[in-house]
Amino acid sequence: MGCGNRAGLMSSRSPQPNAGIAILPHDPRQISCEIRNHDPRFKADLAPMRPSLLNPLFASAAGLPGIGPKTGKLFDRLFERGATSDTRLIDLLFHMPHAVIDRRQRVKIADAMLDRMVLFEARVAEHRPPPPRSKAPYKVLVEDDTGDVLLVFFLANHQWIEKSLPLGATRWISGKLELWDGYRQIVHPDRVLDAEGLAKLPPVEPVYPLTEGLHLRVLGKAIDAALTKVPPLPEWHSDFVTKSPGFPSFGQALGQIHRPATPDAIGLEEPARLRLALDELLANQLALVMMRNHMRAAAGRRNTAGGALPAKIENSLPFSLTRSQVEAFAEIKGDLGQPKRMLRLLQGDVGSGKTLVALLAMASVVEAGHQAALMAPTEILARQHYETIAPFAEVAGLRLALLTGRDKTAARNKTLAALAEGEIDILVGTHALFQESVAFRDLALAVVDEQHRFGVHQRLALGRKGEAVDVLVMTATPIPRTLVLTYFGDMDVSTLREKPAGRQPIETRALPLDRIGDVVARLGTAIAKGTRAYWVCPLVEESELIDVAGAQERFATLQQVFGGKVGLLHGKMKGKDKDETMEAFASGAIQILVATTVIEVGVDVPEATIIVIEHAERFGLAQLHQLRGRVGRGSGKSACLLLYKTPLGETAKSRIEIMRETEDGFRIAEEDLRLRGEGEVLGTRQSGTPGFRLAQIEVHGALLTLARQEAQMIMKDNPRLEGPRGEALRILLHLFERDEAIKLLRAG
Repeated sequence: MGCGNRAGLMSSRSPQPNAGIAILPHDPRQISCEIRNHDPRFKADLAPMRPSLLNPLFASAAGLPGIGPKTGKLFDRLFERGATSDTRLIDLLFHMPHAVIDRRQRVKIADAMLDRMVLFEARVAEHRPPPPRSKAPYKVLVEDDTGDVLLVFFLANHQWIEKSLPLGATRWISGKLELWDGYRQIVHPDRVLDAEGLAKLPPVEPVYPLTEGLHLRVLGKAIDAALTKVPPLPEWHSDFVTKSPGFPSFGQALGQIHRPATPDAIGLEEPARLRLALDELLANQLALVMMRNHMRAAAGRRNTAGGALPAKIENSLPFSLTRSQVEAFAEIKGDLGQPKRMLRLLQGDVGSGKTLVALLAMASVVEAGHQAALMAPTEILARQHYETIAPFAEVAGLRLALLTGRDKTAARNKTLAALAEGEIDILVGTHALFQESVAFRDLALAVVDEQHRFGVHQRLALGRKGEAVDVLVMTATPIPRTLVLTYFGDMDVSTLREKPAGRQPIETRALPLDRIGDVVARLGTAIAKGTRAYWVCPLVEESELIDVAGAQERFATLQQVFGGKVGLLHGKMKGKDKDETMEAFASGAIQILVATTVIEVGVDVPEATIIVIEHAERFGLAQLHQLRGRVGRGSGKSACLLLYKTPLGETAKSRIEIMRETEDGFRIAEEDLRLRGEGEVLGTRQSGTPGFRLAQIEVHGALLTLARQEAQMIMKDNPRLEGPRGEALRILLHLFERDEAIKLLRAG
């Protein structure tokens, strides 16, 4: 990460082994939900009291300078506070600047650089008010002995201008200097000050993200006032960390960022930001480790038998398991054999064979006399899983059933009755699995596919449908280790890195959209030979706001060329129509499937060997990689064509270059993290997976390892958070609103 020795925050100790934790991201609201739903000992009166030391930081910011009834609403909008809660001081203090205005250099007008923030002293030479009832701007000419600048004010208060810039007076002007029609000008100067005002102006002023209507000066004034309310807090980090050279206290770090002495002081890798990032990461990891320990303390049960059923499945395979699959299944089997709940993430690249490993795990549980469930986020993916594992389940004598939200009442009731009687061994389905009417006789293993697409309540509801249910989470999105720790709650991790035998390399090419005619012509040649192809568009319908081709429009244009050989698939279609379209494509009745990203995960048609991704510049790297993985699944030579609109931005260009260079999903995931940041790597931001406020995982990932080590050592040495340091750590958890973790201490 490039921390170097400036803050000395890096540990030379190796990471502790994974210990596993609940299927929870770092949102404290979700931890609260987990405790209430899982812990029968939880009582409302266990809610911990926030230490009075922190009360000033959680007080409403309404009393601060510049925050009145009108501006208060702007602050609430900026910090996304609900209608019943006001902006708090802690919200202001944790609002990090992204740039600075550097006023240390004071220049002559002739030496001032264009398109930069400048500060110079000048004499007011001339006022040029607009004609009466005109919407033209008010202009003021200021000059020094080297040149002049026009100050331009649109819809301004004339009296304020005349008072602030009286003719003949000398003023210090700060603002962005531009060239317009051959003249130097500053539109709406940032500051107009006399010598006394200049003396009070900070030489380096932080610049913050704003919301419409909220001015930087108002926000800065409020943050500056909030800084004065920060109490001295006890140190929660170990001596190992605090003795690092240049390591500031929590209060000092806030001061160095919000009142920077130099432009570099706000940098992501400067001591102040590193300190605050480590604080937030430690609070996150400590809460997760406390939750893990609490859940693991509850007794599980052994869910394995002799291994006859998994052996039947393995012996029926037309190929051998990869080394990764063998190792992953061994790890899972080891977990199932322990008297503790399994909480494991199985991650693998596109086509690495995760579903087969999950089936072997489910067969182990069934052999032990229990039931298993596999939950997928979409009906298409649920049916795909069902059809993939059905032949192998039949070989092993496993009784398999499918449950989705659109099953007819009679069929659904029959399935539910069989499930409750134990006549179904493995149930595959969508969100329908966690409905109250779904009752298992003895659920022992829940497999959750693409778990980040579910809400936490849904995932937990499935886990509560049995006694000490073991949980296996699968994802086809290769995830950097740092995000595994934050989004998957420090679960035990098994990784599939190889592709099964027979998978073909995919040739990836990129072309500008103006060559789409060539692409259609070449597609025609391939279709004539019996080839099947996907054509992916970003939107279902044409948008007036975003210049991208809609799937419906592309379907219509390709239909004019290829007639009935073209099909359409998108998320707004009825389930029955989706199934019919997929069946037609799988059978070859249609050869070109125009689709949105509903085909991104799990769709498996080995005969499809071409995928065209239109407006590839609109997709993230991980999504492009997932889409590309729809081909190369059979014996035929496969190709991926990325169509892009010119000119390409630097980030889009980097994405396309990486896609052409490699098919390694783990390398692609790391690059995606670098290019986009942690909040977007798993797809669109979702409730329950917010980004950190102070830490940026793509920069501070190495600090996460240090925070994890420290959290594990704390739980080993002081699990009840007792004594002076324990009290300091409780303050840390309250400060970053991980209060629910402290309730675990009260619950025992």
